[in-house]
Amino acid sequence: MPDKEIEKKKTEGKTEKPTKAKRLRRRHLAWDKLDNTANLFPVIATQTLSNVYRICVTLTEPVDRFLLQEALDRILPQFLIFRMRLRTGFFWYYFEENTRPAPIVREEYAGPGAYIDKSRNNHYMFRVTYYDCRINLEVFHALTDGAGGILFLKELLYQYLRLKYPQLLEVEKDKISSGIFLDQEDSYVKNFTRPHEKVYKSERALMLKGEKIPGREMGVVHGYMPVEELKKAAKKYGVTLNQYLVGVFVYSIYKEYLKEQPSKLPISCCVPVNLRPYYDSHTMKNFFAMVSAVFTPDREHISLEEVIGIVKDSLNEQITKENLNNIMSYNVSNERNLLLRVVPLFIKNAAMKQVYGLSAKATSATVTNIGNIELREPYQKYVEHFYVILSMSKGQNMKGSICSYNGVMTFTFSSVLLDLSIQKQFFQILAKDGVTVAIETNDAYYE
Repeated sequence: MPDKEIEKKKTEGKTEKPTKAKRLRRRHLAWDKLDNTANLFPVIATQTLSNVYRICVTLTEPVDRFLLQEALDRILPQFLIFRMRLRTGFFWYYFEENTRPAPIVREEYAGPGAYIDKSRNNHYMFRVTYYDCRINLEVFHALTDGAGGILFLKELLYQYLRLKYPQLLEVEKDKISSGIFLDQEDSYVKNFTRPHEKVYKSERALMLKGEKIPGREMGVVHGYMPVEELKKAAKKYGVTLNQYLVGVFVYSIYKEYLKEQPSKLPISCCVPVNLRPYYDSHTMKNFFAMVSAVFTPDREHISLEEVIGIVKDSLNEQITKENLNNIMSYNVSNERNLLLRVVPLFIKNAAMKQVYGLSAKATSATVTNIGNIELREPYQKYVEHFYVILSMSKGQNMKGSICSYNGVMTFTFSSVLLDLSIQKQFFQILAKDGVTVAIETNDAYYE
């Protein structure tokens, strides 16, 4: 019976030869431009470098697939930004409203961050899967960033829990949360000012290389830690929690990959910064800027304290309203260049690939922090934790992601490298600093 229902759903999503009436209706579909950051992702996405991130929520009971499908069917009409399909124009890619049925909710069938084949996904740029007690939302980054993904997943979760536990309807109305913003503005363009200077450096950075996990698998290691213990550890170094974790990550690379030896190439850790708080933006589109924590090992046996201090100074220097505005505006100015706007897309794609290839050589790894995830009180007891998994990028074979829920922070390593020494060193340092760590991995390291 379940398989028949899936096949029925597949049939509903099949492409039909459009009639004249359908073609006329199609002219009235909503469409939208890609935001400044999103323009890059369709150009650089490949089967192995998918630019797909995964946000997961683990529940206290196994997931009911049919209720999860019903929940998705109910909320998707209210999120236009998730109802978009990617189209190819002569000058730019663009979004067009997708009127097909919602993607089919399936049991997890591929590794985290696997490429989304839109032709097999009713042309949607996201998918929802599940495994045991876990719900996975995977999103092609052109659609939205982690902030937009979290907002959608929370509403999907709320709707699912209301269907599974009808008693919630006694205290919660069966609708999208009040006060939620479904803003689709391009906050890059809205807040654009003429940049002062070129903001990106092309200095080559250290690349993490080594034997890779067989079969193009991606290894995942989660560390679950009390937030209060992490704050105490960070306070000892006089840094913020985020600076502390990025600093320990960079030191772990220096300690295990470089064996505490000098390097002419710096360790450059990319740190995405959510721009919404700086501009009072509530957009669901991408709205972030990239800064880098840069540490150049100029001698042997540099201490953990010194590395954390260097990372702190590097980030503080870059994460200012003025610098972030300059980064954002520099990116937008290229898009608004009149000469570039009239260049055909296939030429733009070739140029963007070349520029991206050069910039990729300036980054060793990425650590992103999507912050504390809060749920309304009636739903909290049904949820154990959240976490985020990043897919690989060109030149980056390891990434880290951070989020917290209900007093527990999860630091997740995603990597295609077989060696686990950096991850082990990272969590050992935290344990020495008095942080209780519970470790969980996927099966990629044990096959």
